[in-house]
Amino acid sequence: MQRREREQDNEFIEKLVYVNRVAKVVKGGKNFRFTALMVVGDGAGRVGCGMGKAAEIPEAIRKGVEDAKKHLITVSTKDTTIPHEMTGIFGKGQVLLMPAPEGTGVIAGGPVRAVIEAAGIKDIRTKSIGTNNPINVVRATIKGLSELRTLEEVAKLRGKTVEELLG
Repeated sequence: MQRREREQDNEFIEKLVYVNRVAKVVKGGKNFRFTALMVVGDGAGRVGCGMGKAAEIPEAIRKGVEDAKKHLITVSTKDTTIPHEMTGIFGKGQVLLMPAPEGTGVIAGGPVRAVIEAAGIKDIRTKSIGTNNPINVVRATIKGLSELRTLEEVAKLRGKTVEELLG
């Protein structure tokens, strides 16, 4: 059992996106606690994000990774990019995801880049609109990626063939 967990750890890309320190003032001084926003992906279309809170940073990171693995989503891809343009919205965070031709690379800011790279998408253009709060930006990116559909998936949902959809 112990060995299998190690193998699973190796298959995932773990990225620390953001660490926040919170101070609680008590009689004896200040108690510091940390929250860690983690992004976990397998580099082949599965990605998730999670938050961990603890008294020490390494423990918060471990909890964040655990939480992210529980909330993995599968991303629809077309070759090295995404099938169509999509806007992910979470709170006041908006992330515009646009497909890009092969060789473009990942054009994205910090929190969005972490999610895209963990998902294994090689060519994409993104624009973060609204808040720059890393938690909302990461969640908006994940929501946008989860709503992507390929032509084949849409055809299957509607009970038609790809040719019927294209006309």
